[in-house]
Amino acid sequence: MSNAHNPPKEQVSRRRLFAGAGTVGALAAAAHVVPGLVVGDAPGPVAKIAPAKGGGYTLSEHVKRYYKTTLV
Repeated sequence: MSNAHNPPKEQVSRRRLFAGAGTVGALAAAAHVVPGLVVGDAPGPVAKIAPAKGGGYTLSEHVKRYYKTTLV
């Protein structure tokens, strides 16, 4: 007699098998992609000089994206 709270051992081992296979597949895909990454010296962001009399606000792409998110 099967109890709803205690699944048969075959189902549990089958679940572990499929979960393990999925994990192995994900790790294999990651191992295939990682060697292709090249770490180099990327140019950093260029700092802008602050205006002498204040008024450092600029309408940058970041600010424009923010304003688009506030539209109703």
